[in-house]
Amino acid sequence: MLHLHDFLGAWRLSREIDDRLSGRPGRFEGTATLTPGGEGLRYREEGLLQVGEGPAMAATRDYLWLPSPEGIEMRFADGRPFHHFCPEGRAPGTDHPCGRDLYRVLYDFTAWPAWEAEWTVAGPAKDYRMRSSYRR
Repeated sequence: MLHLHDFLGAWRLSREIDDRLSGRPGRFEGTATLTPGGEGLRYREEGLLQVGEGPAMAATRDYLWLPSPEGIEMRFADGRPFHHFCPEGRAPGTDHPCGRDLYRVLYDFTAWPAWEAEWTVAGPAKDYRMRSSYRR
């Protein structure tokens, strides 16, 4: 099993978004950087997001990664819980309810050091699939 420190450093990040609600595909290209912070790692992604034929716009996202009995606990930047995952093989993370929408993730570490996270989000306000690919 991988450990928290295995993720340290910079990753090239490509993300494809299939938004079935709007019918407009999205694409994100940028970097994800994990640096030591507090009891774990600080995750920061930065890049350009393009939705449909619209102009590309700057986008960022921040999380906290902490060691946990399940492997890794991911929290929002403000410390609120998000989900847990086991960094090994192909494994689902824990579900994350957000209002009446439900976020489900499947991680794939079988081609380490390349890895992927595929989110399926469904509910009355959202209906999309998002695949993020990480490479050194």
